[in-house]
Amino acid sequence: MFQPPDSHSTPLQDILDLQHTNMQSKQGYRNVFVQKGTFSSEYPSSPRDNLNAMGKANGGNRFNIGNYSLESCPMGDSVYSSGSTNNQPQYDSTNHPPIRETGIIEKLLHSYGFIQCCERQARLFFHFSQFGGNIDHLKIGDPVEFEMTYDRRTGKPIASTVTKIAPEVVLSEARVTGVVTTELKGEGSGDNTGRISYENRGECFFLPYTKDDVEGNVTLRTGDAVSFQIATNQRGTLGACHVRFENPAHPVKYHGVVCSKKENFGFIERADVVKEIFFHFSEVKVKEELSLGDDVEFIIQTRNGKEVACNITKLPSGSVVFEDVSPDIMRGQVLKPLERGSSQRAAQSDPLPGRIRYRAPDHSEVEVPFGDKDQCGEFTLRHGDWVQFHVATDRRDQLKRATNISLLDESFNVSGEKRERGVVQSLLDRFGYIRCVERERKMMFHFEEVLRLGQELTLGDEVEFTVDPVASFATMNTSPKAIRIKPLPPGTVQFEVLVERGVRGVVSREAVRSSASPTYGPEPNPDDGLITCQMYNVKKSIPFSAKKCESKMMPRIGDKVIFDAYRVISTKELVAMAVQTAHSLSNGAGGGGGGGQQSRSTFKGFVAALKDGFGFIETADHTKEVFFHFSNLEGSADNLELGTEVEYGLGRANGCGGGCASAEFVRVLPKGSIPIAKLLEPALNGTVTRTLRALNPDQAKYSGLIQVGGMTYEFGIMGLACKREILQVGDPVTFQADREGRAANIVPVRKKRRATVDAIKGGFGFLSVEAEDARRLFFHMSEVRGGASELQPGDSVEFVMLTNPRNGKSSACNVVKVASKPVKRAERPERLLARLRTQSLEDAAPRVVTVRAPRGPDGSRGFRPRRPLAEQLGE
Repeated sequence: MFQPPDSHSTPLQDILDLQHTNMQSKQGYRNVFVQKGTFSSEYPSSPRDNLNAMGKANGGNRFNIGNYSLESCPMGDSVYSSGSTNNQPQYDSTNHPPIRETGIIEKLLHSYGFIQCCERQARLFFHFSQFGGNIDHLKIGDPVEFEMTYDRRTGKPIASTVTKIAPEVVLSEARVTGVVTTELKGEGSGDNTGRISYENRGECFFLPYTKDDVEGNVTLRTGDAVSFQIATNQRGTLGACHVRFENPAHPVKYHGVVCSKKENFGFIERADVVKEIFFHFSEVKVKEELSLGDDVEFIIQTRNGKEVACNITKLPSGSVVFEDVSPDIMRGQVLKPLERGSSQRAAQSDPLPGRIRYRAPDHSEVEVPFGDKDQCGEFTLRHGDWVQFHVATDRRDQLKRATNISLLDESFNVSGEKRERGVVQSLLDRFGYIRCVERERKMMFHFEEVLRLGQELTLGDEVEFTVDPVASFATMNTSPKAIRIKPLPPGTVQFEVLVERGVRGVVSREAVRSSASPTYGPEPNPDDGLITCQMYNVKKSIPFSAKKCESKMMPRIGDKVIFDAYRVISTKELVAMAVQTAHSLSNGAGGGGGGGQQSRSTFKGFVAALKDGFGFIETADHTKEVFFHFSNLEGSADNLELGTEVEYGLGRANGCGGGCASAEFVRVLPKGSIPIAKLLEPALNGTVTRTLRALNPDQAKYSGLIQVGGMTYEFGIMGLACKREILQVGDPVTFQADREGRAANIVPVRKKRRATVDAIKGGFGFLSVEAEDARRLFFHMSEVRGGASELQPGDSVEFVMLTNPRNGKSSACNVVKVASKPVKRAERPERLLARLRTQSLEDAAPRVVTVRAPRGPDGSRGFRPRRPLAEQLGE
């Protein structure tokens, strides 16, 4: 932390000495100039003036009027008559009248407030009873005038006889023209002011100006025509400010950057002064449209008393530079962090509200501001954080600010804030959730709180963060969120702590396999199993999940197991991990899980169906199906195909497979490991009377049925010649019977259709054929034979149309590409051709519009229908 310099003088002596110094530097204690609606000097009218005034030892009486300063301009005896100078070492209220000071209202409370002095670095207390006027009219930021006195009880300095002062400098809105009569002299000449003459109602006036009042970085010579605004103070003294050189033949060109755009106008941030200027799109002299951030060159003209940018041309990118960034990396502490709430940002008028204090190379303490775009990310900064940054200096007003701010790890050690850990559990659009180690509930976080700029978090990333509770006073609810998130190396975060290894127990409830990650909370998970054991001479029931078992074969009720006991940090509950079967009652074998696994019965079969995360196995006798989950598969499920031969162990029948049996420890076998019955000749023709249960889950039997005359033949997935073929009831087929009397090598006899691919959307597409009430025909990309990636809209395909018996909707299967899309000359879209035809018809003949409808003799509108000719002849 930074420490102030040692001082052996008393606080009261410091205040009196400071006041004496300020009084000596004054040339008139009332020479205080305030810009319209604002206040300047040590408490300036803008954040940039605030930073320009920072670091001045004595207050002085210089108050900026835009670019115009009246500090040393000799404008007459009435303004710059010297006041009496107090040369006594201390202030004597007996011999001298009270000195009135100026300040800014900094804070207003219930019955008192505080004033920030403009002429010295002091903050004085005042009571509302000392304000001369209606206290309801006093607002924060108002300029006031007061007398400094001392509290009788405490002896501390306070403000008394406080009065509100009105702005003393008024700028004319309209610009006037004049001629330079006296040039500015060089520095060190004593008088650095010039004179401009202008005529008003036959009377000639000579107005002073300084170098800071001239715009455009030009040097004015005697006789130059200029335009300017007139500044008038409360005493009626005039001065010229915002002086611009007017040369129609060779106008001064200015540079800037487009900072905002509306419908047909925008604003340019000027590179010569801290100011924005209006421009209309008609003044842009380039063909392409200007974009935000474009560097431009322009001239300034006055129209209707307002400055506008004209003759705008585009400059190469990087031509306009507003600031110079120092390459030196500085280290400092945050004095005032940014307010991150949207409502707080809206109420913040200071564009650079943050503050950082650091030690300069000359060992002086320097305070610099920063804004919301100066951080390397939008993470939360706190008071006292150690940061590293670069110092940027604005070329226009020499304002220094901190930029490229990054948080140092030392901040967490110095601040003493509690850091928690977790794993990224879910990611949404602009935020995500973290599974916390020490909390049961997940923690929300925003992406901008990640400290490492440009690093995107992914699911499963381990992080360290600080919890920022955000309390809502309206509902008194607390919704904490994670801030200042720092990624950690993999393996750093641990949710459980090891308690004991090699604990023995007996399974009292079996675990159910699930695709979800195991979670431990206050409510028991119904999928978890239970192990009864003795720990520290106490009988305990410890839960375990199926994913924490070492073997693919799940332990059954009554099996003796060996496991490691862990304690969950968030709930303080015990859980079992690394569960191994020591002795299985169902098999009567043991051996750490390995022997029991080998002694259990194994079966063989064929993959009959594949779904999302699970599938079904057709038994070797082709009579039934067995459910299996991909978590029970040895290896990757990406290589599985229909008809793949596998080996498996049979689990319980009431697991996650529903009513059918569940397969465990599924292992892929080489092709030909399961014998298949030989086929008989000749080929037979029949009709499908029952499909496979995979297509009709409501039927009781698994196998399908084909009828040939009075005989029937059953078939399974291995009976199909193409395993992806979908057979429906009533489909004619050709097949061969095998030695076991089952149908094999089944090929459906269907009518092939042709269509054109209308659209492809990811994993599915549509064909342009009349089906389902003249709508497009749906097809899945898995039904495309050959190269599915080569199929494009416009290609001709051949397919078979099937109808779902459940919902009656049709779809295409066995899609085969037969021809590519023909290459045609690029034609205009149909909607454009129709529009052109309509426009051509309108242009060919004049359009007739009814201006006034006719009225009949009886007052009715329009013409009546024409009567038949026979009726007219009859009359």
